[in-house]
Amino acid sequence: MKVLVSDVLGDAGIQIFKDTDGIEVDVNTGLPPEELKKIIGDYDALVIRSATKVTEEILDAAKKLKVVGRAGIGLDNVDIPAATKRGVVVMNTPTGNVVTTAEHAIAMMMALTRNIPQGTLSLKAGRWDKKKLQGREVYNKTLGVIGFGKIGSIVADRARGLRMRVVVYDPFVTPEQIQKAGFESITLDELYAQSDYISVHVPKLKETTGLLDKTAFAKMKDGVMIMNCARGGIVNEDDLQEAIASGKVAGAALDVFETEPPGECRLFELDRLICTPHLGASTREAQTNVAVAVAQQIIDYLINGTVINAVNVPSVAGDLLKKIGPYMAVGDRMGCLQAQLADGPVNSVTIEYTGDFKGMDMAPVSTAILKGLLTPMVKYAVNSVNAPVVAKDMGIKVTESTTAEAEDYTHLITLRVATEKGENVVAGTLIGRRDIKVVKINNFRLELVPEGHILLIFNKDRPGAIGGIGTTLGRHNINIGRMHVGQEQDGEHNIIFLQTDTQVPPEVIEELRSAQMVNTVTPLEL
Repeated sequence: MKVLVSDVLGDAGIQIFKDTDGIEVDVNTGLPPEELKKIIGDYDALVIRSATKVTEEILDAAKKLKVVGRAGIGLDNVDIPAATKRGVVVMNTPTGNVVTTAEHAIAMMMALTRNIPQGTLSLKAGRWDKKKLQGREVYNKTLGVIGFGKIGSIVADRARGLRMRVVVYDPFVTPEQIQKAGFESITLDELYAQSDYISVHVPKLKETTGLLDKTAFAKMKDGVMIMNCARGGIVNEDDLQEAIASGKVAGAALDVFETEPPGECRLFELDRLICTPHLGASTREAQTNVAVAVAQQIIDYLINGTVINAVNVPSVAGDLLKKIGPYMAVGDRMGCLQAQLADGPVNSVTIEYTGDFKGMDMAPVSTAILKGLLTPMVKYAVNSVNAPVVAKDMGIKVTESTTAEAEDYTHLITLRVATEKGENVVAGTLIGRRDIKVVKINNFRLELVPEGHILLIFNKDRPGAIGGIGTTLGRHNINIGRMHVGQEQDGEHNIIFLQTDTQVPPEVIEELRSAQMVNTVTPLEL
């Protein structure tokens, strides 16, 4: 089988490919998209870092491609839905460079605090700007860490060693888990108000793009310093430029940018900005770690059918996947639905298998449920291999039970997810061999196909309620693909799932919420 390495990869990883019987490796880096498109059809596997863009067009041309392996964590440059649709496994190496990236954030904080880049430039220019470049101490200062995942937690630990006070905001980690690690859990606004330094460690999602913007800066201390070694775009660069120019922000250290390479950038005109060209994961140790990991994972998949650290398929052996794969798909969709129903950090997860599951190892199904639940919360840091560990790290108690006695369905999976504000119950099954259905949500019974753009609507069970909802959507040219209605046991309320051809705009959602017989409207993406 042929493997193409299209980005710079550590020699140790390339050597593993060369030493493996049945594997032929080509190293061809820096290819323009059109050149990659011409040759990709000859390869079974593609190894990338951040430079190669694996677009839908590239995947269309990759007729033999079985797996894409990313030597690193971020997969912003891979069209994962398109790969999944084409049966291409997408893997990453989520643990190989976490220490390196965390250390870079600490290094950026220290360099920013003590004006090290500016001092180097002035001294090399023949100046002695000792008074002008006076710095500050980090001792006894407050560091606000946004995101308490693998990297954020290491940054917090290293800052504690510098005798800093560390406060943490992460909506997907319980306060108890953060406190157990020895740190203070506070709200985002409290973090803005209290922090002398703020370090960002969240994935780039719709919710986190522009997280640190003009509104956020206004809530911060005067003289705060900002570090971003996560993803470009989480900090609004125009708003940051204005905040530094006004003196609100005393300085910023950026390793990532909205556009990379950034080219001309107004921020570069500011003396109080220091920056590096996305070096967070660039150490010899980290590059060796991720190169070895991605090579071993790809070889194991091509030769043995074993999936490790995949973000779009369950990580199980090939024979077992054929048997329980459909149930894993049920669990993944149920978990994803529960993640969007949950109100606050998850405390516990209870998984109940009812019916004829005799002889089946349901552990991979439980893992698929956790992956579906956690993926919307932590994005690429979670996969089918590490989902149980991530859940444990987040302080989520997971309980499983199996009952052979079936009731309405031959095989039924029930998922209970509890937060501090209550519990949601979702049950799902297979109709036939492949048709996934959600058959219960809390007290409502229904048969929902869990996919696409969905509006979850609770409304009063009154004449005209459903018609009014349809009229509102029709007025905005939004077509309803499917509609599922379930009735609450007391007969007073309905639950309606509307699957629409296009995503419903926020202003239309607000219009629906204002309707007299509508209680709540929740948009879901499945």
